[in-house]
Amino acid sequence: MSGIEWNHETFSKFAYLNDPRIRGNLVAYTLTKANMKENKYESTVVVEDLGTGVRRFIENASMPRLSPDGRKLAFTRFNEEKKENEIWVADVQTLSAKKVLSAKNVRSIQWNDDSRRLLVVGFKRRDDEDFIFDDEVPAWFDGMGFFDGEKTTFWVLDTESEEIIEELEKPRFSSGIWHGDAIVINVPHRNGSKPALFKFWDIYLWKDGEEEKIFERVSFEAIDSDGKVLLLRGKREKRFISEHDWLYLWDGELKPVYEGPLDVWSAKLTEGKVYFLTPDAGSVNLWLWDGKAERVVVGNHWIYGLDASNGKALLLVMTATRIGELYLYDGELKQITDYNGPIFARLRTFEPRHFRFNNKDLEIDGWYLKPELKENKAPVIVFVHGGPKGMYGYRFVYEMQLMASKGYYVVFVNPRGSDGYSEDFALRVLKRTGLEDFEDIMAGIEEFFKLEPQADRERVGITGISYGGFMTNWALTQSELFKAGISENGISYWLTSYAFSDIGLWYDVEVIGSNPLENENFRKLSPLFYAENVKAPILLIHSLEDYRCPLDQSLMFYNVLRDMGKEAYIAVFKKGPHGHSIRGSPKHRAKRYKLFIEFFERKLKKYEEGFEVEKILKES
Repeated sequence: MSGIEWNHETFSKFAYLNDPRIRGNLVAYTLTKANMKENKYESTVVVEDLGTGVRRFIENASMPRLSPDGRKLAFTRFNEEKKENEIWVADVQTLSAKKVLSAKNVRSIQWNDDSRRLLVVGFKRRDDEDFIFDDEVPAWFDGMGFFDGEKTTFWVLDTESEEIIEELEKPRFSSGIWHGDAIVINVPHRNGSKPALFKFWDIYLWKDGEEEKIFERVSFEAIDSDGKVLLLRGKREKRFISEHDWLYLWDGELKPVYEGPLDVWSAKLTEGKVYFLTPDAGSVNLWLWDGKAERVVVGNHWIYGLDASNGKALLLVMTATRIGELYLYDGELKQITDYNGPIFARLRTFEPRHFRFNNKDLEIDGWYLKPELKENKAPVIVFVHGGPKGMYGYRFVYEMQLMASKGYYVVFVNPRGSDGYSEDFALRVLKRTGLEDFEDIMAGIEEFFKLEPQADRERVGITGISYGGFMTNWALTQSELFKAGISENGISYWLTSYAFSDIGLWYDVEVIGSNPLENENFRKLSPLFYAENVKAPILLIHSLEDYRCPLDQSLMFYNVLRDMGKEAYIAVFKKGPHGHSIRGSPKHRAKRYKLFIEFFERKLKKYEEGFEVEKILKES
């Protein structure tokens, strides 16, 4: 009998791969495991020779970067004692390594074509021990904390002398890449005193202390270079942040590589070719442009990592029933790693069943997982993705497999506003969030009930994170179908979100409307003002360090619901950003999964009153 089963700690059995890199026959990536005993994640850089299959390992390391000549490997290592990032350079053959720089804040590193210099992008802050001061907006950002006067720093590090030989500063949110011996820098464009974040950029070419502006107020960024040509991702000019990103090449003249109809998530330029990923109706596929753009790796999968070199693309690929493994595409797709195969061989997984349905003027994609039925009727949990420009489909969602294994139908759809479809489809939710998109979800549930008569209409729960949390709050105020809800990091009042969120000044005025202090949408589309309608018990889960949808959103809803005598509970995790569901510490995640399981078990199966959290966690 297998000792592995689905529970709140099963996630710690998996090996997680990210940051794939390729040069010739050499590949490198980061392998991460959760250490439940010490409550931390342990990351190892793996270097593999595809020719021989030999793997070598560097412990306590991340951000692997293979030099263009294939002879060196740069990587980072966090020094816990000094609270500093260290940059190391290793010989690829021997893995003998030396530390070349210690710096407090490092965001990215990139080799120059000479395989000697590194471009190190980081940041600096005032770091006064007593207070934080700012004269820019936003004052904080999710996963980054308070900016405290932050400036982006650019260092050119000579790895032989181990000295910084050039440095410069730019405003926060700037980024940069090598372009031959020059550095191309993306700087947020300013409209008066306010930066036009996420929409407009000024792009500079910096070399030997001289700076030239090559683009002003454009809606694309420079993301890659082969030394002669720049690869740009975005659009010529955006009306909305929610528009799709496309691809262009620039060699003094702007040339389109791909201009829709789909969004572009990431891309790499190599040997005059462009490899890129697009979300596509629940899948993420690989495209190749070589004078003409075409899909080359298509399927019911989710590609979430990409690098390319010498006619080969290195990919991280997951499916709805398997977390990611490493693959190589060189004309055909080949699997390189199978870290998690033996684990999944001992776990039953549930393939999504796809269906399509119509609502109003659109055709919508939906899926469901069918559990092993042990009685005539089974309860249902509806999942709503984040965004609204998120996407569900063929990606591994731990909670979905977990709850299907517990005997629940799991239903999820891509309502209007989702990514993976036309730009028009994505923009239809603007200034109407919670209206037709909610109707799409409800129509999908009704279509699901037609397909699965054993699904119990009297035991339906709903859950989601971020926009999914908003939609959970909204659903419980708008429909009596749902008998329980778990809302995570969701919005309850759009006005305070606009004024408090890190992106509210830019994003909320797009999604909900302009003139927030006067616009009735900020009240009309806020679940808080319909709290009296809530009939079902709700568990609100939030992270104290969430600056994207700050804690006020769940706390306000909770307080108002309790003041009205509703059955509401709140769990506030003291650490972790907006994405704490997957970025929280191992014990944090295990407790969250435990709360998640037990709330639905008690409300949709056992019909218990109350929610005794001490007893629940003690049973872990």
